Amino acid sequence: MEKNVIVDIDVHQAPATRDVLLPFLPKTWHSEWKMMGVLPPHYYSAIGGFRKDAKPESGVHGSDVELMRKQLLDENGIDYAILTSDAINISLYYNPDYANAVASAYNEWTAACWLKQDSRFKGSILINNSDIPAAIKEIERWGDHPDMVQIVMPSASRTLYGQRIFHPLYETAEKYGLPIAIHPTAEGRGTAPEPTNAGYPTRYMEWHAGLSVSYISHLISLVCEGVFEKFPGFKFIGMEGGISWLPNVMWTLDNHYKALRSTVPWLRKYPSEYIIEQFFVTTQPLEEPEKKEYFATILEMIHAEQTLLYSSDYPHWDFDAPKTVELCLPRHLRKAVMGETALKLYGLKRPTGKEAPTT
Repeated sequence: MEKNVIVDIDVHQAPATRDVLLPFLPKTWHSEWKMMGVLPPHYYSAIGGFRKDAKPESGVHGSDVELMRKQLLDENGIDYAILTSDAINISLYYNPDYANAVASAYNEWTAACWLKQDSRFKGSILINNSDIPAAIKEIERWGDHPDMVQIVMPSASRTLYGQRIFHPLYETAEKYGLPIAIHPTAEGRGTAPEPTNAGYPTRYMEWHAGLSVSYISHLISLVCEGVFEKFPGFKFIGMEGGISWLPNVMWTLDNHYKALRSTVPWLRKYPSEYIIEQFFVTTQPLEEPEKKEYFATILEMIHAEQTLLYSSDYPHWDFDAPKTVELCLPRHLRKAVMGETALKLYGLKRPTGKEAPTT
């Protein structure tokens, strides 16, 4: 198999213990942090949430730099791994001041204890989006850091992400050339509303299978509220929500736009055009229909060469190795999906020995 650039955009690092974060956290919050930590997910898998072989001798999964370097980067030939943390849902904590402090501490800890250890590690700026001014301040604090390459926040939210309260956040992200990625874990938890329009699922399998629900809602909101028109340089990533729902959203929005464009007069082109240019999805998890031609058709529908990014979700149980994903993809898409699109999106330097594809 040819050596493609591999950029893994969803890797979860975690402090080995809560004490690890204390040097980066104001003393005011030490007691609460020791007691509460981050907001845990609402639903738990009976088989566990992590790869059994990814737990270090001491500490929790994702807490050992050397193990992650060996098991993820070296064994899989990954050129860059973008760290997204285990605290993405901090925006849904009840106390915004605590959430701001934890987000800031995580960013300092990531920069000091991970980004300096290996140039292949890149960071995500963790924010508390329940306090927009504080979130903007945190982005401005880290926006020029060469190894902080995106902003991360939860897919669970008090309100839809297209609404105007979030626009200053997107303006700041665009200013620094940083995409914003959303990631699931806390739907129905903390200050988040119910995971579905009809209430709470009973089991983890139901919750996990329905993660695309919030992504559909957020994307429709982002398009119809004019976020992509207002901020043409802004990019938005839906991590871990699947891909097969995306054609339906594009077709439905385009069809509605033909008859209802007067209700969204700020849109200057079809909704699907904004989506293809400014919205991205990830390979983990990929829906895998029995017939490969069905999957190939979905990839064509979503313009996967422009919109699909490789992610492993390490160290979780449903980790997808690069080789596994490459074999699922048509040959003509492998270079783009596995790393070329991500190199452009994040402004990453081309790895030595990995030539640019010829067109």
